Amino acid sequence: MAATPFTMATTALVPPPGCGDIDPDYYFLCDICKAWGLSLEAVAAAGIVACLAVLLACFVIAWRVEDENKKNMAPLQFLFILGTLGILSLPFAFIIRLNKDTAPPRFALTGILFALCFSCLLMHAFNLIRLVRGKVPYSQLSIVLYALGLTFVQVIIATKYIVLTIGRDGIDLARMGREQRNKDFVMLLTYVMFLMVFAFVISTLTFCGPCKGWKKHGMYIFVTLFFSIAIWVAWISVLLMSSTSDGVQSKWDDPLIGAALVVNGWVFLMMYSVPEICFISSPHKTGYYPPEKSTIKQENVAESTQAPDKEGTEEDVLIPTNRNSLHLEVNVSLEDMANRSHFIITPCILLD
Repeated sequence: MAATPFTMATTALVPPPGCGDIDPDYYFLCDICKAWGLSLEAVAAAGIVACLAVLLACFVIAWRVEDENKKNMAPLQFLFILGTLGILSLPFAFIIRLNKDTAPPRFALTGILFALCFSCLLMHAFNLIRLVRGKVPYSQLSIVLYALGLTFVQVIIATKYIVLTIGRDGIDLARMGREQRNKDFVMLLTYVMFLMVFAFVISTLTFCGPCKGWKKHGMYIFVTLFFSIAIWVAWISVLLMSSTSDGVQSKWDDPLIGAALVVNGWVFLMMYSVPEICFISSPHKTGYYPPEKSTIKQENVAESTQAPDKEGTEEDVLIPTNRNSLHLEVNVSLEDMANRSHFIITPCILLD
């Protein structure tokens, strides 16, 4: 018997196994025959739970930290975990089919959340560059404001695109040509890619300095950004190369981006957030500060002052409150002190 248009339409609207009477745009959330949606949901949900646990741990541990330099990084860690939480929540917008409701979050939030995470990594790297050289680090407020300022640039870029494309021109992103849509999506992430590469380059500078204890934190940033760059190169290459044809490959665009978001979110969580939370909660060890301060309590050691560098310009450095330790070792006796003072003053007398 020939199929009538009515029977064909009725067959097309039959929910897939595992789904009830819901909108077809949500079928991938429950379709057991196409398991990529359920698999992505499970991994993303596990990441969300892990992020919430790490976020709670960060909030609790931050109140118990005594080292001021560690405590200064707590708000930045808090922002980074919030960004990671958003990234691990975003794949649900890619599991749901592209429509007028899911298009703006896809195009706007992807870049904003990644910009927040990469800005936090960049500012942490800049702060480590000072700490690893024994200099006074940036203040807590300045670190947070710089990170939010760098993120706000991506907010402006994404908002301008959404307003001009959807608001003014009335373009439906769901009906836009696949090749053009993918190019626009990648184009919106240009600034984010710049932040990622720039933070990666800056992280390599954290390996140079006398205070070796801080260098492992630079390694966390370096490894996290290295894997992030690899993930981004992979998914952008596949997305753009497959956009040249509108065939069967188009159904893999959403799973590809969703999987990239989940993998990158777990990289952020396991390679940076968890090690840094463990570091904040660990007791103070030697190797984080210059040798002359290693035997003095941290809260009585550091103060900001101006000292000339090699070029003669003044620069903030960390020096102990005891001025004599600039010339003497901690365990020098009074007699050695007098002898050293004699040898320092004698040339001045000879010059007179």
